[in-house]
Amino acid sequence: MTQPSPIAANPAGNLFGIPLGKMGWFASLLMAVAAGFMAFFASTFCAIICILLANTAAHKSIDYALSYRRIGFPIGLSVMAVALAYMSTLWIKRITRRVS
Repeated sequence: MTQPSPIAANPAGNLFGIPLGKMGWFASLLMAVAAGFMAFFASTFCAIICILLANTAAHKSIDYALSYRRIGFPIGLSVMAVALAYMSTLWIKRITRRVS
């Protein structure tokens, strides 16, 4: 007796148990924005730690605002753009598959 593959049941896959191929447009938008925020905060945190270490080691005074402007914001925007593109293609594929 064989069991069906969970990938065959959901070809878009799961992300932390969330079936990505079955979400509506608002849930897709919300997930993409959440991914952008997570990337922004994670990269900003790493940049602040790196600036802290650089200031301590080199006895300089690098402005911490650079971590937001030069590192966190571009990474957050790029991750959000990629997530929006990916989630919108999944949503469009689901809509076109349901129509035809």
